[in-house]
Amino acid sequence: MAAVTQRLIDPGEGTPEAEWLPWLDATSIQAIAAEALVPEGSRAVVVAPHPDDEVLAVGGLLSCLAALGRELRIIAVTDGTASHPGSSRWPPDVLERIRPAETRRALALLGVPHDLLRLGLPDGGLKALRPLLADALIPLLLPGDVVFTTWSADGHPDHEATGQATALAATCSGATVIEVPVWGWHWAKPGDRRMPWRRARRVLLDGDASARKRSALQAFESQMQPDPSTGSGPVLRNSTLARAARPFEVVFA
Repeated sequence: MAAVTQRLIDPGEGTPEAEWLPWLDATSIQAIAAEALVPEGSRAVVVAPHPDDEVLAVGGLLSCLAALGRELRIIAVTDGTASHPGSSRWPPDVLERIRPAETRRALALLGVPHDLLRLGLPDGGLKALRPLLADALIPLLLPGDVVFTTWSADGHPDHEATGQATALAATCSGATVIEVPVWGWHWAKPGDRRMPWRRARRVLLDGDASARKRSALQAFESQMQPDPSTGSGPVLRNSTLARAARPFEVVFA
């Protein structure tokens, strides 16, 4: 096992794909097909803390499920209005309008119907609102749903709060939760003991699903551009985009 490092999201690129890919290829993570993960007759629901998390986490899987004709629903917990703090180029009122539109474009590129429900909770404030979020999700989930959300130990407070609230709501609703790491790939190292590898499953993506996911990420223009008003680089880092280009997605089932 690799040494455990601090669980922090620093400004850098994080653990590079050049380290992750050989380790993932050598590790016996069980493969699972999209049709087995979401059986016929089940609905797939994605609970995303921010616009773009649904694509980063399971964009390829969503494309596969859409091609299979599965019923899909995307729940956007926040509108991602805190992605550019202090920016005059991307102030919160602009992001509130732009980021949901980017999600709709991304879903279209994935071939996913636009069943997008926005809860409008505050970006950056979900930790204190976990009970409220759980209460909002309970009537939206059905018994037999397969619910995908961010990992409850992902390192980002909104991701963790969303994962925890979704798990509570699913327990009350009779749905099944599958967690997906997004920021965990940044701060963790191959073999990190805090990642629940025994629950890990590798969802293989065909060439079309992989290409659609890469194209869908380009829809998030606000996150792909440097911000001249603050001097900050793109929110979606090169390492994040490299991880999203994998021909598979790893979920914690």
